[in-house]
Amino acid sequence: MSNILEVKDLNVSYGGIKAVKDISFSVPKGEVVTLIGANGAGKSSTLRSIVGLVKPESGSILLKGEELAGVSTEQIVTKGITLVPEGRRVFPDMTVAENLKIGAYMRKDSLDEDMNWVYDLFSRLKERSWQLAGTLSGGEQQMLAIGRALMSRPEIIMMDEPSLGLAPIIVKGVFDIIREINKQGVTILLVEQNANMALKAANLGYVMETGRITLSGTGAELLENEAVKAAYLGKAKK
Repeated sequence: MSNILEVKDLNVSYGGIKAVKDISFSVPKGEVVTLIGANGAGKSSTLRSIVGLVKPESGSILLKGEELAGVSTEQIVTKGITLVPEGRRVFPDMTVAENLKIGAYMRKDSLDEDMNWVYDLFSRLKERSWQLAGTLSGGEQQMLAIGRALMSRPEIIMMDEPSLGLAPIIVKGVFDIIREINKQGVTILLVEQNANMALKAANLGYVMETGRITLSGTGAELLENEAVKAAYLGKAKK
């Protein structure tokens, strides 16, 4: 299967601190790919550099063969990538419907079909379409953040810690939605500290440690890897 996204020899620094150190990985079209690792491993910096929020120090970011490094975030969104940021970051004083429409701010066509698609995915958002986003629960705000990202009609959606701060039963629902979005043809790049859930959902996984990729394999392979079990799944080798 062809790769929709390729990251090659990427380096990202903040001042004198190197957050991402010469990493390379690819995301096959139509699949779920996850980056797992401890807090501070460089996962979020990687996503932020892909979508243009952080300028890479060096390296290449290719979307369908087209270089993205140095391209503005607005242009990157129009090319087919969007990011669901860590912490959800919905606009609290705007309604659910208004938040969703902001996700399509670069589009000039009708939004009706996509609004209906998001409401089909998240029936709870439809019920609360005129409710202020700040009054939603954490799980509902996460649904809204994902729905808002889908409104740009992305070919690849990146999610930064979608399960963060959510109750286990809500986390399961979020991952069910991730699988459903993927089933409908959207490629997903997922950054997640919940390694167990992420690897179960992913076709392909990469382990990041202190800015470097140290392991890669299918989700199933990494779930059975003894080092991954000990470090991220709470299952030390017997």
